[in-house]
Amino acid sequence: MASQPAFSRERLDDRLVNPEVMADESIHADYAELRAHDPVHWTEPTGYRPFWSITRHADITAISKQNERFINRLRTYLTPIEIEQWTLATAGDSHLFRTLVDLDDPQHMKLRKLTHSWFLPANLKKLEAEIGGIAKRHVDHMASLGGRCDFVSEVALWYPLRVIMRILGLPESDEGMMLQMTQEIFGPQDPDVMARSKLLTTDTGVQLPGSGNAQVDLFALVQQFFAYFGKVTEDRRANPRDDLSTVIANGMIDGQPIGQMEAISYYAIVATAGHDTTSSSASGGLLQLIRNPDQMAKLKADPSLVPGAVEEMLRWVTPVKHFMRTATEDSEIGGKTIKAGDSLALFYWSGNRDEAVFDDPDEFRVDRPCNPHTAFGNGVHLCLGLHLARMEIRALFTELLPRLESIELAGEPRNSVANFVSGLKALPIRYRMT
Repeated sequence: MASQPAFSRERLDDRLVNPEVMADESIHADYAELRAHDPVHWTEPTGYRPFWSITRHADITAISKQNERFINRLRTYLTPIEIEQWTLATAGDSHLFRTLVDLDDPQHMKLRKLTHSWFLPANLKKLEAEIGGIAKRHVDHMASLGGRCDFVSEVALWYPLRVIMRILGLPESDEGMMLQMTQEIFGPQDPDVMARSKLLTTDTGVQLPGSGNAQVDLFALVQQFFAYFGKVTEDRRANPRDDLSTVIANGMIDGQPIGQMEAISYYAIVATAGHDTTSSSASGGLLQLIRNPDQMAKLKADPSLVPGAVEEMLRWVTPVKHFMRTATEDSEIGGKTIKAGDSLALFYWSGNRDEAVFDDPDEFRVDRPCNPHTAFGNGVHLCLGLHLARMEIRALFTELLPRLESIELAGEPRNSVANFVSGLKALPIRYRMT
């Protein structure tokens, strides 16, 4: 290592897992220090199993593409030791769900193939007009609010959720429940999520840095998912429809009907990750346009820049902050020896600010000419819904930008308190619209 980081190991390692540090975005200073001095950093945070922090874009990408050498199923995301032990004792598995991101090939690819063609651009094209219509409804709603709103709670949360509910064939009347379950699963320690949740527990004994013991009762939450989507599976097998729920419910794996755990997990990741990450990217993108009026003006003057601006929003926000991998054999990364069985945290948010890849990475540019961001991952675990997410964000800004006459902050933006999937939870704005 060329030189030591300018802060203590104890402070740094705990900061890397602390959801409050993610929320105030001071984590970027830590990432920059690591990229410069210790990009493959052995990390021993309080209350977590140790792991390697991978902070450079090149290393994150290389590891992501070696899916047999670095696997998902043993450790998918950063979780306190007590929660890992509780999950194993409660569910008899290291995961409460068995989603695509928790699995490795061949099982991962068998499940992925069930819906792969459904998410391809050629198939999504048939939804483009309908998605545009949903975007217009939400921009119309924004225009009706008298020139002031919280963009997150009034627009960004509901727009992609409505798209996902439509795709799954679920009723609009269930949107509020689905939104709450999503926020609870991705932000169980966020104080605002806890305040709204009816599923609180204080007996886990888990103490996160900067947090109390209370958090959403994850087991009760999983039971809610199973109860709700179990009924969906039963209905779609008896009454198939032209929706994604029917595809999942009637999926066949190795000639046998998809298992209940796999089916419920499939619904869960589509219904939650499918809208939460898009919401974060859209609201975070709008915030950057407000903070960079020259970029807003450039985008309004040339709508052809919208697709590239969407990529910059995704790079900037990086709603999935990390995923974990476990080494299956000894290897060398960045001059460090990774032993078989070691865990690695791929910090995508750091990779997307890597000075070796992005010119002026801390500047938001709607016309950035080269943008190989890692917001959707790489390799066989490349995000299944990336084309849908891009289509939704493009549709929203294509509808919104021509109607905006002016826009400014009307209060302090606030990020969700989470270290896995996170983004803005409040964006108060004042505006004039046509």
